[in-house]
Amino acid sequence: MFTHITQSPYGTVKLAAKVAQRVREGTVICLDGGLGAGKTLFVQSMARTLGVQGEVTSPTFNLMNIYEGFCPIVHFDLYRLHTEDELEDIGFYEYTDFPEGIVFIEWAEKFPDALPENYVQIKIERVKDSRNMRRITFSCVGEEHAEFIDELKDFVSSDD
Repeated sequence: MFTHITQSPYGTVKLAAKVAQRVREGTVICLDGGLGAGKTLFVQSMARTLGVQGEVTSPTFNLMNIYEGFCPIVHFDLYRLHTEDELEDIGFYEYTDFPEGIVFIEWAEKFPDALPENYVQIKIERVKDSRNMRRITFSCVGEEHAEFIDELKDFVSSDD
C-alpha cells in the first residue's frame, strides 16, 4: 500500500496516466471516494492513456460504459444501485469474475461482498482545507496484484 498526494486536477491526471502505463490487462480497479473526489477524472485519464479516442463519461445513469482502446475497458458506476441483486441485472459478474482488458468500478465500497477475490483499490480523498489537493491511496485485495502495487509505488515516486 502507498499514498500519493496530488496538488491539482492536472496532478491527478498525470498520476492516472502513469498508472495506466503500468496496468495489466485482466485488472479490476475499484475507485472509492466522495462525490467530486476525482474518481471519474482518474478513469478518464487512464482511458486516454490506454488509447480510448472518444468521450469518456461517468456511467452514473446507465451504470456501465464500454470503451475500446489498446484493450477493452469496462467502466461501472454503482452509485445509483441499491441492492447487490441489481449487479446481476447489469452483467456485473460477467465482466469482473474473468476480466478481459481493464475493469473500473466507481463506488465499489457499496457492495464489498460482490467484488472479485483480487483487485486494485484506489481511494481518492480531498485533502482538508484544500479545494484541489487529493490524497490517493493505492492498495490491493488478494495476492494477485501485490507485485503491481510495489512496481507502481516505485514508478510513481520516480518523478518526485
